[in-house]
Amino acid sequence: MATLTIRNLDNQTKQKLRQIAAARGHSMEEEVRRILDRAVQQAEEKGLGSRIVKQFAAIGGVELELPARSAVRPAPNFEELP
Repeated sequence: MATLTIRNLDNQTKQKLRQIAAARGHSMEEEVRRILDRAVQQAEEKGLGSRIVKQFAAIGGVELELPARSAVRPAPNFEELP
């Protein structure tokens, strides 16, 4: 296991960590480990679209017919208003 030292931690942050840890029944060090573990796991997760594709991949996809696109209309010219 590695050791990590955090310098210049705000006293208010440290106090809040201590309170949260006490409310959950474990040490402040354990609370920080859990916070860091969650943060790393979230960073590794893919976006919502990727998760949806993975969830429904076994069902298979559907090919949808896309409508033809029309030309973009010109922007209105507000300088010509009465």
